Amino acid sequence: MPRRSILLFAGACVAIAAALAVVTIVVVGRQDAAAPGVVSSTGQPQVGGPFQLVNQDGRTVDQTMLDGRWSLVFFGFTYCPDYCPTTLTSLEATKQQMGAKADDLQIVFISVDPERDTPQALKDYLSTDGFPQGVIGLTGTPGQVRAAADAYRAMYQKVGEGEGYTMNHSLTVYLMGPDGKFRTAVAHDLGPERAAQVIERAMARG
Repeated sequence: MPRRSILLFAGACVAIAAALAVVTIVVVGRQDAAAPGVVSSTGQPQVGGPFQLVNQDGRTVDQTMLDGRWSLVFFGFTYCPDYCPTTLTSLEATKQQMGAKADDLQIVFISVDPERDTPQALKDYLSTDGFPQGVIGLTGTPGQVRAAADAYRAMYQKVGEGEGYTMNHSLTVYLMGPDGKFRTAVAHDLGPERAAQVIERAMARG
């Protein structure tokens, strides 16, 4: 290639590279401008917070019921055909796996179906054989349930109409510390042995 052509080609490459650099700077600058005040954090995500609900005995409770004990909190409903009963059964096996370490661990089941899940319905459901003893069932008005779910970033949605409707909902189990603050999420499909390990590690960290 003649020397003149080489110089022209090199100049063109430099010009293209410079143009790409300018475009990149403009794009990044626009992204930064579109998200003012956004900062990175290495702390725990904001999960949990104030709520006011009613337990299966008809008593009004709030987030202070979590104080002083480790808690496993999850959202479901008594008409759930699979996830909810499976999770409760698995949590019973997890507590057995933990032995005495589970003495300070309470399970809190918050209904996302307040239309059907009255305190009495929760009480009857949670007395089912194979479920952990002492599970605390919570329900409330639709607004109260929505506020609690939002605090935990839990998703749910009514599907269908009439008596046969069902509820889609999140599957996460939230481990809350004795200070009422979020520690870690326990995947619903971990199995009792691995779930016990996750919980025990969190307890050891405090």
